[in-house]
Amino acid sequence: MQLLVFIFAYPFLWLISILPHKLFYLFSDIIFLAVYYLIGYRKKVVFDNLTLAFPDKTDEEKKQIRKEFYKHMCDMFLETIRTMSIKEESLKKQYLLPNIDLLLEYEKERSVLVLFAHYGNWEWSIIVNRFVKSKGYAVYQKIGNVYFDRLIKKIRATWNTTPISQKETVITMMRNFKSGVKGIYGIVSDQSPQVERAQYWTEFMGIKVPVYNSPEILARKFDHSVVFAKVTKLSRGHYCTTFIPIAKEGSLTTENEITETFLRLSEEEIRENPQYYLWTHKRWKHRDKAPKTFQ
Repeated sequence: MQLLVFIFAYPFLWLISILPHKLFYLFSDIIFLAVYYLIGYRKKVVFDNLTLAFPDKTDEEKKQIRKEFYKHMCDMFLETIRTMSIKEESLKKQYLLPNIDLLLEYEKERSVLVLFAHYGNWEWSIIVNRFVKSKGYAVYQKIGNVYFDRLIKKIRATWNTTPISQKETVITMMRNFKSGVKGIYGIVSDQSPQVERAQYWTEFMGIKVPVYNSPEILARKFDHSVVFAKVTKLSRGHYCTTFIPIAKEGSLTTENEITETFLRLSEEEIRENPQYYLWTHKRWKHRDKAPKTFQ
């Protein structure tokens, strides 16, 4: 069944990926109308998340943010498909990296962790690997359909990116550290961990929740540099990512310093233009479950 779904969907996805710019985003508008008005995909989840994160905003303000978010979400979904056929020259023009020199400086001495929030477009950050000398890794969650999973790996491989699962991350970093191989590791790090596995709780958008602190643990253990990737949406299909230093030498940071800095930078990014954050995730679902040691 997975193969049949892939065989049916692949040609359609390819055709979408090669549409001219205006037709491409016209198609995104059509998808938005269906998702927002007909299907109503997770509209209540989005509104509830906005209410938690922005308690001072009126219902009308939150509804407007929600509507703009869905428009962006459809753009982002199609832009991920666009990656199947986009050319290097085009992506360099559409995904700007004004201070890529920071990564070039850091990678001379050690590996670098590039931390993203689910904001803007993180998929197109693969263009980073056309500038750096170190091997690029993208930490990701495997797709249920094995054929689409292979497709994602193939697409990223064309940009010198090696996708690694969360389970493979520690092994890969340890192997590279022991052999002296430097890498650039891209990690989207604002997800909600399972309560029973949460090792750290803190406030995110003013709400106490469990957070992933594994990037910090790895950065301190292997002495990686850490930067935050701040993504700005300039217009439809055009982004600018600025790298903000968090730690040049991870081993010299104090406990929770990297995690807290990442979260505070993520909050600033979200508050500037909240419509570009991925509000469909139930990010604050464990907010009332903090153990006494973290209350």
